[in-house]
Amino acid sequence: MTSDGSLQGVLLVNLGTVNSPRVRDVRRYLREFLSDPRVLDISRAARWALVHGIILPFRSRTTAAAYAKIWSTAGSPLLVHSLAQRDGVAKQLGPGFMVELGMRYGAPSIADALQCLLQARTEGITVVPLFPQFAASSTGSALARVFQLAARTWNAPQLRTLGPFYMHPGFIDALAAVTSPALDAFGPDHVLLSYHGLPERQIRKSDPSGRHCLIEADCCASVSRVNSSCYRAQCFATSRALATALGLSRGAYSVSFQSRLGRTPWIKPYTDVVLPELAARGVRRLAVACPSFVADCLETLEEIGMRARAQWRELGGEELQLVPCLNAHPLWIESLARMIREYKQIPGIEH
Repeated sequence: MTSDGSLQGVLLVNLGTVNSPRVRDVRRYLREFLSDPRVLDISRAARWALVHGIILPFRSRTTAAAYAKIWSTAGSPLLVHSLAQRDGVAKQLGPGFMVELGMRYGAPSIADALQCLLQARTEGITVVPLFPQFAASSTGSALARVFQLAARTWNAPQLRTLGPFYMHPGFIDALAAVTSPALDAFGPDHVLLSYHGLPERQIRKSDPSGRHCLIEADCCASVSRVNSSCYRAQCFATSRALATALGLSRGAYSVSFQSRLGRTPWIKPYTDVVLPELAARGVRRLAVACPSFVADCLETLEEIGMRARAQWRELGGEELQLVPCLNAHPLWIESLARMIREYKQIPGIEH
């Protein structure tokens, strides 16, 4: 505790992971995840039919097999790295802070983490969604769950939320500190920055004017008040800042979006479509970084590190190298702790 005896609470929130790569555990996780109306923002009846009639019967087994490929003796990589982040931040912040980890889906749950902080009688709780770029389906869903749970308590806690940090100097510097040595060791012909994708309809819903996002040809060229909540624009802003930090020229890197699901249009360009285009341009050695994830997980280790790598080799590429996520890199832990301590407006809108 601090000299006055107060204890500040910190709730780190990430998306979540399965308890094990067994099919039943994967099915349980997918059911919770995809039943969230902020993730599948379609009618309740259509969502139920899609999840229970198509996704759970046909995707649970293949998803379980994908998890099995990346599972370690310590468990899920996302959980292992997230716990390491929790412990590192707690150590950096010191005895005046209590840090807990909650997953939006799965365990450890937000409910359990919040209960621990409340039982410790923390003076206030800083909620830290570990999503650099804002999306209603990730940051928005996590915050909605925290607020829902807090509202059920009689003595509702004072909550503070750390905003998107997609251009925060500490985040960009940490990304560069992880990425630069990987690029130096690998020697790529080109760098691909691959972000998690979203349905185009969700990007349009983030634009209150209805006249900018995915309508203007250069809608993501900068982040301003008109598109301040646009996930895609924030991804491009991160890319520009990271490229500058790494000294990459505009032609030395590309931006793409992965993990699309279903037949509805998702934000472009698609990672699995960009790969053949790069191969056709003569790129042989490709490095791929995933700056929308602060911890390695299924989407980085299996989707990019295994499936995209296999696709690249089938295309005639020499090698595809996955750049590690921030995980518990010391500079990232230090930067994250500093953000929490300072708790001030996170730099975002470009001027």
